[in-house]
Amino acid sequence: MKKRWAGILLVSVLLVNASAATESLGKLANDFWAWRAKYAPFTGDDVNRIERPGGTRDWSRASIDKQQKDLAEFEARWKKLDPAQWAVRQQVDYHLIGSALARVRWELDINPGWKRDPNFYIAQTLTAVVEALTVPGPYDAAHSREILTRIENIPSILQQGAENLDKPPAPFATVAIQALENIRPHLHQMAAALVKSTTLKEEELNGATDRAADALERFREKLREMLPSLPNETAPGRDAYVFFLKNVALMPYSPEDLLTMGRQEWNRAVAFETFEKNRDKDVPALKTADNIVNWIKEAAEKESQIRKFLEDRGILTVPDWVQHYTLRAMPEYLRALQGFGEMDDFTSPSRLKENCIRYLTEPSGKLGYFWQATAEDPRPITVHEGIPGHYFQLCLSWKHEDPIRRHYYDSGANEGIGFYAEEMMLQAGLFDDSPHTREIIYNFMRLRALRVEVDVKLALGEFTLDQAAKYLQEKVPMDSDTARQEATAFSTGPGQAITYQIGKLQIMKFLAEARMQQGDKFNLRAFHDFVWKNGNVPIALQQWEYLDGR
Repeated sequence: MKKRWAGILLVSVLLVNASAATESLGKLANDFWAWRAKYAPFTGDDVNRIERPGGTRDWSRASIDKQQKDLAEFEARWKKLDPAQWAVRQQVDYHLIGSALARVRWELDINPGWKRDPNFYIAQTLTAVVEALTVPGPYDAAHSREILTRIENIPSILQQGAENLDKPPAPFATVAIQALENIRPHLHQMAAALVKSTTLKEEELNGATDRAADALERFREKLREMLPSLPNETAPGRDAYVFFLKNVALMPYSPEDLLTMGRQEWNRAVAFETFEKNRDKDVPALKTADNIVNWIKEAAEKESQIRKFLEDRGILTVPDWVQHYTLRAMPEYLRALQGFGEMDDFTSPSRLKENCIRYLTEPSGKLGYFWQATAEDPRPITVHEGIPGHYFQLCLSWKHEDPIRRHYYDSGANEGIGFYAEEMMLQAGLFDDSPHTREIIYNFMRLRALRVEVDVKLALGEFTLDQAAKYLQEKVPMDSDTARQEATAFSTGPGQAITYQIGKLQIMKFLAEARMQQGDKFNLRAFHDFVWKNGNVPIALQQWEYLDGR
């Protein structure tokens, strides 16, 4: 009897200790997310947008030193926790905070864009403005003031950038120089259109815009002066890349594993696209949208059809509270800043009652790779970006009862789900009515498979930026501008381009193991509901939790 009570007492002590520890994790998470919202750098990744406190940003060396000090304190608090006795679900949260801390360590020290990439400062200035402008106008006084603050912040951030940059790679400097060409007329175009949609006075907006243009031109000229003396090497190197895979992305693969996986998927995509093209050789070509009004109307109709398809086929639960993925004509003030951020608004945790918006320009014969496909059939992009892709997944994740999972971000899961959704919906029959749309899906698959090879080889120094762009242009194939944009993004942000293909493969592996473990009890809708709700969580951790630690 005494042994029994001793056992019960031991279990009780363990449970109390575990509960106290998870409360400590919750406090650490709350403190970290509030800090992260204040200091997280702006990026061109639209999935990674967060709600931030307003006000000016500081990238002085003193501010960076403070971030490094704060991070060390967060890391020390995290390492003091011992999750060994916690439930699997709680251990997943522990690893999420560890990954989030590792991402900051990656940004500050291991792949420090603030020190080695001039484009980092374009993101902290112009991308920050774009992000504020993607929220649909007209803007109230508070939002108008935040837009002005971000414009007024441009000179100081660029001055800090000029002081921080330490022999940035010449290809990165060249990209930044090219991006800022003719920036003054673009800013003037933005301001002229923007004043009509804000509460700002014309003279204060124009004054801030001119000062921003002066600073951007000075920054560009400084880069031009530095260019002849800059090194050509862009790769962060193998050790840094492996750190990202292991500690940030939580992917259980080596760079060589990734290359093998990407090549296998490339072969499969080329074969399936070939089969489809042969099957469809006598099918009339898709018609491109003839005007923007009809394009928007068609996209809305097909978005509603996709929602119904998901429910009717038992693929995924679509709650009534989730709003819609919509297309909208791009306002002039955003048109002026194309190229400095993704022109969309996935909303945010506090704006779940608003529709998602993707801004677009008139259909023409000069559309880029993705938008040409969208003008032919809006569904492939809707499936990836809207429903059941990013917008839908983010909405579900932002409603998660676990605040750690609401705030955590990992593009390996987010982009993996978006890419998985494309072929999953093809196999489910969504595109049975449009043979050439199936060809689009297979061609998208070719691109995502190639991104793996490009990402890995850029990171390891086996590709230059120019070689990567040419490779994408020839192998997908795709237009040269889009290929250059992709290669630049992958070179300056290692580890992001693999997320589509590798995330998708992880989901398929997860599904197969769940199906084999559960047998006839496996339910596809229930599986997808879990994956989408936890869509910010790395797939390896999702699988560990769903299969109860196996």
